Amino acid sequence: MMALSVLAAALPAETPVDPDRNEARRWAIEELSKPQYADAKPSWFDKLMNDFLEWLRSLNSDGSGPGQDWTWPVAILLALALVVAAVIVVRPRLNSGRKRPSAAVFDEEAILDAVTFRSRAAAAAALGDWSTAVVEQFRALVRSAEDRTVIDPQAGRTADEAADQLGRAFSGSQAQLDEAARLFDAVKYGRAAAEAEQYESLRALDSHLATLKPDYQGRTGRGLAVPR
Repeated sequence: MMALSVLAAALPAETPVDPDRNEARRWAIEELSKPQYADAKPSWFDKLMNDFLEWLRSLNSDGSGPGQDWTWPVAILLALALVVAAVIVVRPRLNSGRKRPSAAVFDEEAILDAVTFRSRAAAAAALGDWSTAVVEQFRALVRSAEDRTVIDPQAGRTADEAADQLGRAFSGSQAQLDEAARLFDAVKYGRAAAEAEQYESLRALDSHLATLKPDYQGRTGRGLAVPR
């Protein structure tokens, strides 16, 4: 009866909650035939699902086949078990497709200027700590833009937001800025290991942006940079 209650809760309000054998079989077949259960299951699950659906279809409505009075509750219980299995299989795939949140550029600490962040980055690089060097160098790049009033200071600004805003200010550098933001997130949020080449790439981008005059012609986004 618990299985019937769970299944009834998932059905429309006008659907009977005390189905007979044929109605329960039809519910199970219709539910398990939905695309979301078929799209992301592995081959073993595909075969199991097909075999189960075939068994449901084999239950004769006149009771002459394997479908007796006790079979429809069992069918519902098995259907619910397969639905749970499908959710377990599908949910991780859906979650893996979601974009990982972008990390905040600056921690809760005293305000430092771009020169200080560059010095931190260089010191970490000298020790071969490329992950710290990458994080500090990206912070130097963003703080430099704030110091130059290319973008306004913004508490909690994420790497993605910084790339969007700086991409509007320096439209020709959007691709490099997006790549830099992804690198920062991978190292700061995803705990990925950085390499010397990545640090040098960020340092070169920082130096390049420092020579550019903002044009504010890039794409728009939240927290836009304000032309000065």
